[in-house]
Amino acid sequence: MMRFLPICLTTLTTVGGLIPLALTGGAFWRPLAVVIIFGLLLATVLTLLVLPALYAIVVEVLGGGPSEPSGAGAGDDAGQ
Repeated sequence: MMRFLPICLTTLTTVGGLIPLALTGGAFWRPLAVVIIFGLLLATVLTLLVLPALYAIVVEVLGGGPSEPSGAGAGDDAGQ
């Protein structure tokens, strides 16, 4: 979560830069700017909020985190 603030600020800066284009753009640029703004906002929300929550649910349902590797050389002192 230490990257939460920089990601949000980058998203808001990009959206802020596209708002004038979305408000005063021509027939081609206005819809393009609106789609980029909402796509960027949706991708940010999905990446920062929904994906980690979904990952936590899947890990809980499947029963814990990653399993430990087995076999020779997997952290034991058998080779020394």
